[in-house]
Amino acid sequence: MADIALSINNVPIRLTDERWKHIVENHDDIAGYYDTVLRAVEEADYIIKGYGGAFIALQEIDKMKFLAVVYKEFINDGFIITAYFTRKIKLENEVIVWKKKS
Repeated sequence: MADIALSINNVPIRLTDERWKHIVENHDDIAGYYDTVLRAVEEADYIIKGYGGAFIALQEIDKMKFLAVVYKEFINDGFIITAYFTRKIKLENEVIVWKKKS
């Protein structure tokens, strides 16, 4: 089973049960944020380039604290790789692909 969020390019991005289990095993602080992870893909504050063609949707949770959702996007399909909270991202050092209009 998988839930789907639409990326900024209107591509369905899947979050499978297997992937969610993997995410929570490695980042237990995100366990109660399933819907927030999906929403971060759809309503990101920033999309930055990740490694290997991945994108990282960033949603600012607190001052300079982000929920980062790493995902791959193809023409008609995509999937979430991982998600985590971080304060280590410095936007000035990242390639910003998309920014929410303020």
